Amino acid sequence: MSVGEEQDEIYEEFDGEEFDVEDVHEQISEDDEEDIVKNKQILEEYALWKRNTPFLYDLVITRALEWPSATVQWIPSHDQSLQRVLLGTQSSGDSPNYISIAQVHLPTEDAEPELEPNKVQIVQQINHDGEVNRARYMPQNSFIIATKTVSAEVNCLAFNPFNEWVVATGSTDKTVKLFDLRKLDHSLHTFDCHKEEVFQVGWSPKNETILASCCLGRRLMVWDLSRIDQEQTPEDAEDGPPELLFIHGGHTSKISDFSWNPCEDWVLASVAEDNILQIWQMAENIYHDEDDLPSDEPAKAS
Repeated sequence: MSVGEEQDEIYEEFDGEEFDVEDVHEQISEDDEEDIVKNKQILEEYALWKRNTPFLYDLVITRALEWPSATVQWIPSHDQSLQRVLLGTQSSGDSPNYISIAQVHLPTEDAEPELEPNKVQIVQQINHDGEVNRARYMPQNSFIIATKTVSAEVNCLAFNPFNEWVVATGSTDKTVKLFDLRKLDHSLHTFDCHKEEVFQVGWSPKNETILASCCLGRRLMVWDLSRIDQEQTPEDAEDGPPELLFIHGGHTSKISDFSWNPCEDWVLASVAEDNILQIWQMAENIYHDEDDLPSDEPAKAS
């Protein structure tokens, strides 16, 4: 049998199903059209988010990295204007992988709010054997860093830094749950706004009731436990439950990891699969107490 005859036979029957080359090309064309429509929607949502950044954020810094980073964590610093972020590479081919330390310049209180993408600089790289799927420093000694591989099926958890008994978990069923370690037979509360598997949760280091989470999608959600069971109007309920404080919509690709800044209140770092690192802080009027707000409506950047 010639190569051409063999290929014709493969096209005629594959896994017991008959199809031809034209069917394959038609399917590819349909897939391409779906990708075009999806990418167009993503770009339109990003453009809408970018137009609203002056109203939703006090700080946004975006930096395109050389390689995607599946991990990000703030490293403690005594200098509030010059801080460090722990990252890791996921290179391709024979390119080496690194644990990276980035230096971040944050504006001081006296500086004017601004949107600048060039305040992040990689200042140190440590060779790493294989892709860095997660990296965390030792709380007792930030010079010691541990790395590990995390599969999509592994749940995540975070201990509340203010309450030793409260823990938050993220799971494959798309939910974030709160547990009391003394009563693990049932959850205290369930957050179910994510549309895909939740793989990262993290408590604010300065606010006991503030929790953030992200899934395999492009959104990072910030929750306020103090707002659970608050009364809502039907219009407010359409945007989510009362405890959903904010949705960060600045990424156009899947978010890999995020970290709360341990020094600057309400400042977070997030990284996505398209090599983008963002340093951001939601607008102050969003997280203030309702008595200090001009209106009762929560703001969400979707």
